[in-house]
Amino acid sequence: MSQHFLLSSAARTLSLSAVMRMSDAEAREAFGRIRWHEQKGKPFCSRCGCVELYTCKPEHRWKCKGCGYRFSVTSGTIFASHKLPLRDILAAIAIFVNGAKGYSALQLSRDLDVQYKTAFVLSHKIREAICAKKKDCMVSGEVEVDGAYFGGHIRPANYKENRRDRRLAKNQTGKRRVVVIMRERNGQTLPFVFRFEEESLDTIQSRVMPGSTIHADEASGWDALHARYLTKRINHSESYSHDGACTNQAESFFSRVRRAEIGTHHHIAGPYLGSYAGEMAWREDHRRIGNGEQYLLATNAALKHPVSRQWKGYWQRTAA
Repeated sequence: MSQHFLLSSAARTLSLSAVMRMSDAEAREAFGRIRWHEQKGKPFCSRCGCVELYTCKPEHRWKCKGCGYRFSVTSGTIFASHKLPLRDILAAIAIFVNGAKGYSALQLSRDLDVQYKTAFVLSHKIREAICAKKKDCMVSGEVEVDGAYFGGHIRPANYKENRRDRRLAKNQTGKRRVVVIMRERNGQTLPFVFRFEEESLDTIQSRVMPGSTIHADEASGWDALHARYLTKRINHSESYSHDGACTNQAESFFSRVRRAEIGTHHHIAGPYLGSYAGEMAWREDHRRIGNGEQYLLATNAALKHPVSRQWKGYWQRTAA
C-alpha cells in the first residue's frame, strides 16, 4: 500500500503493516501532509500563518521569518514534546481506530513495546482529540435520550445470610455514575456523565434544539422534558418500539459501551468514564466509513488539537 493511498481522503482500508514499514522520514512527511493539507504538506507558522520559514538545526524544525516562532510537525498539537518515534504514534492511531470495541492500553503497550503508562496516556490523548469536536455541538430532529449506569460494583458477600440488596442506595459505594446519551437519529451522538439521570435535564435543554422530538423510556427523570419538547415515551416492559417511539439507537450505543467494558477494558468507570463514553460515541458515529477514513479523521483531529491540559506534564488531574 503506497503512502499516497494512506493519505488520500478516498482511502477505504488501512493496513497496519504499511504504517510499520514507513521510515522516520516517511512518517514525518505523512504527519506534515495531514497537518498542513491546505498547503499540500508544506509547513507554515501556526501562530501568524506566515509561509516564509527558515530551516533550523536539528533537522525537521523551522523558524518563522515573521514572528520568530520555532516549531516542528507536532509543535502546538496534542503530540507536542513527544518521545516516541512518529512512526509509532501513527501506528498507535491505526491500532486504536481498528479496535471496533475499543483497544486496551495493556494490549497497545505490548504492540508498541512501551510501558503501560505510556500507552495509557497515548490512548487518552487520542480520545481527547477525537471527542473535542463535539464540545459545543447540538442535536435536533428526532433525538433519543437514555441513561445507563457504570461503576461502583459491590462484590456480594460469601455467605448468603451476609448478603445485602445492592440496589439500595445505603448499600452502594457512591462511585456509580450514569452516562446519559442524546442521540440524533441518523446523526451524531452526545454522551455526558452524571450522578443521577435527573441531573442531566439542564444539559439536555442546552444541547437539544428547540422544536426537536425526544424519545425516552418511562423513567420518572424524563418527565420534565414534556414541558419543553414533544416527548414520546416507550414502556420497555411492553415493547421496544411503538407508534414510532423507541430508544433503540441509544440502546445500541450502550451495547457498544458494555461490550467495550466487558470484553476489552473490564473497568471504564471513575474519572475516565466520560472519555471512554466519548470514544464509543465517535465509533458509533463513524461506524459506516472505512478504517482508512477513520484513521485520517483521528490523525487530523490530533494534529488540530492543542496541547492537552490533562495529559501533559504536571497538569494531570489538576485542570479546571
